[in-house]
Amino acid sequence: MNPRPEPAEPILFSALDRHFAALMARLGGGGEPLRLAAALASRACAEGHVCLDLAAWAGRVLDDPRAGGRCPELGAWIADLRESPVVGQPGERRPLVLDDRGRLYLFRYWDYEARLAAEIQRRANDPPEPFDPLRVRAVLDRLFPPQAAGERPDRQKIAVAVCLLKRFAVIAGGPGTGKTHTIGRLLAALGELAEGQRPRILLAAPTGKAAARLKESLARGERGPGRRPFGEAEVFTLHRLLGPEGEGPRFRHHAGNPLAVDLMVVDEVSMVDLALMAKLLDALPPHARLVLVGDRDQLASVEAGSVLGDICRGMSPAGFSPAFAAALEEVLGEPVPVAGGAGRLSDCMVELRLSRRFAGESAIARLSRAIRAGEAGAALAELRRGADGSACWIAGDPRERERALDEWIEAGYRCDFTRGEPAALLAELDRFKVLCALRRGPEGVEALNARIEQRLLRAGRIGGLAGGDRGGYAGRPVLILRNDYRLRLFNGDIGICLPDATRGGEGVTAFFRDAGSGIRAVPPFLLPEHETVWAMTVHKSQGSEFDDILLILPERDSPVLSRELLYTALTRARRRIALCATEEAFRSAVNRPLRRTSGLREALWGEEG
Repeated sequence: MNPRPEPAEPILFSALDRHFAALMARLGGGGEPLRLAAALASRACAEGHVCLDLAAWAGRVLDDPRAGGRCPELGAWIADLRESPVVGQPGERRPLVLDDRGRLYLFRYWDYEARLAAEIQRRANDPPEPFDPLRVRAVLDRLFPPQAAGERPDRQKIAVAVCLLKRFAVIAGGPGTGKTHTIGRLLAALGELAEGQRPRILLAAPTGKAAARLKESLARGERGPGRRPFGEAEVFTLHRLLGPEGEGPRFRHHAGNPLAVDLMVVDEVSMVDLALMAKLLDALPPHARLVLVGDRDQLASVEAGSVLGDICRGMSPAGFSPAFAAALEEVLGEPVPVAGGAGRLSDCMVELRLSRRFAGESAIARLSRAIRAGEAGAALAELRRGADGSACWIAGDPRERERALDEWIEAGYRCDFTRGEPAALLAELDRFKVLCALRRGPEGVEALNARIEQRLLRAGRIGGLAGGDRGGYAGRPVLILRNDYRLRLFNGDIGICLPDATRGGEGVTAFFRDAGSGIRAVPPFLLPEHETVWAMTVHKSQGSEFDDILLILPERDSPVLSRELLYTALTRARRRIALCATEEAFRSAVNRPLRRTSGLREALWGEEG
């Protein structure tokens, strides 16, 4: 009886993958095993992995005539690669690096990972100059007065204490857990403890939208006890902070020209890729404190790496090491949880757990917990129940789903977008957004944007096309896709196009929020790369929030669907989320956690992570 053939692994190498593989084969004098390994390593980086796990691919059949058929068996593959002059061991400067766990890296990614791990470990093990514990306690007690119904101990207060006692710290937490509030209190505490020497503080986020949200949130938090003395501080995008040199990957600030900073705070770290994080740490002076803030359950960066997830992988939820717990108790004046197995890196991390955005037993909170836990059945039950209306499922046959979809769009984009004050219309765009998992296809961003445009045009809520004007039409919302520092427009910024009053209403002008003047106008022909944004991908929505969200998944399963994608979409909603999806697609997403291959977790945590 013939053995059943193995299923082929669908794969399609890009031109870059094939050219790189050909170059490695030519330089290394290797045959098909080297060529295939190089092509797969290049492809892995393009898909967000830091390296290629040879064990996961060994023996696989590849369904691509240009891929070479079947991958070699693991032992033979590794032995063949180790003979090649283009493949080195960790620490050797070769185009490819093969470690003792069978992970194959492009050299630059191995270098980023090794440098980042070493720098985090150094900062975690190197405490800053200590403050007087009694002064710290007095400042923290004033900034965090006891709350009748608050947490015991107050984890926001603990987080600030950790940041003061450590040179490296992570503040993790889901939506509404007070991460930005905690940053504000940290800035206030450090300002008071600096004894008249104003510390040099830099605040940053990966996108312009996330940077603007952080600045706005901190400004709102200045009211009340412990008013933050840094209200005028600018929040940078990471690229702008580091200072790009031309269009290449080099930055003005690096180890030889470090940033002038005493405290560096980075928000929305889940969006930061490995290369950018490594370059940021290179640019920090040795004495500076680094505080990373984010939600480790959100989607990882578009580029290679899952940095925040890897850093948090070994975090001890139980508590701190006995020695560090004693130091915390000295400045807090109250006991903190102790975990015998916690180590120095785990001592640098605090997870905020109490959400103030959603009631603990709201449908959206329960749905969020079920998705994070990978419990598809519980999540579906919550959607079917729809108890309080904060989360609902648009199911039924295709015609019913189409009708419900139109009803949500009709209600969500209900105003006349061709007239009114730009600030009010931008606020209206913050009220509702359609999110998609894909760009193309019937349930993708491109099709949904066209569908919404036609519907709003028939209803008279947007204008017609404006000739050759790059703005398109009156009422068109635009999403900036590329940073333009001259215009102060950044990837993720959303604006709206309105009739141009300077030309008697002919053509349009784009209006954007501006931290200094409130609203500013930009001629459409000056806009950097942008697109219409009635609907946007979940990836592009990171760093944004909307009152209501309509999430549309493809009818059929797709590798793009993941637990993190659902969770990220869910946490963009301040009030309600409606999910338009088949049960099959939803279950597949909940049951598919995002896994990116890297060695960072092991380098930081060893076997315990």
